[in-house]
Amino acid sequence: MFAHNLINDGTMIVIHYIMLILSSDTQSKIMPQSLRFSKNTYGKPQGFRISLYLFLQLVWQHEKGWIPPCLHFNISHSSSLVACAVTVDLQVGIDVEDKQRKLKHDVLSFARRFFSPNEVEFLHGMSDPLIQQQEFVKLWTLKEAYVKALGRGFSAAPFRNFTVRHQAPRIAVEVHSDSENLTENWQFALLELSTHYASICVEKAGEKEGDGNGSLKLKVWKTIPFVEDECIKL
Repeated sequence: MFAHNLINDGTMIVIHYIMLILSSDTQSKIMPQSLRFSKNTYGKPQGFRISLYLFLQLVWQHEKGWIPPCLHFNISHSSSLVACAVTVDLQVGIDVEDKQRKLKHDVLSFARRFFSPNEVEFLHGMSDPLIQQQEFVKLWTLKEAYVKALGRGFSAAPFRNFTVRHQAPRIAVEVHSDSENLTENWQFALLELSTHYASICVEKAGEKEGDGNGSLKLKVWKTIPFVEDECIKL
């Protein structure tokens, strides 16, 4: 995650963060010019591969015919924070929101416009306005992260077409029966930072839709690009 007022180039953010992760995991240095980006059919920047020669030379021992895995990334930002999520071979979405996010309308009015009936009912049951506001922001980040992980955009995956259950023991998405192209094979993580909430949605690996209770394993770094990097213990 980055201090937003120090960022001028989105590509630089992604490359720095990816190099940080790869260097941390592999003890290697990856040249930025070796990154190759691509987009899906909806225009979302998605995976990229690293030059085969550099990857094999600097990172992993390999067998003949081995192909480097595809890395996926997603970016979100507020007025003061930029967040980037990176995964290997799995789709990912991330969203960050300020805890004090200002709304033009009251929470319930806004929720009725965009959230599912179950989510509106959940918020309506809260008598404390502050807690209601906090839960609204949490839900928004989770739903936004899910839509971004799908790579379809808001118009192709309206918020009202699915419900996010974010209470214990685990966060899960429930897709409404009349919704097409929405799936439930996803894992979530909800992080509470000092001034923001951050939600991450990652495709489940090797599991059937809706199965599995495994927790999402994350490595979180707080960084000022090329100045300071700090691993945050969760």
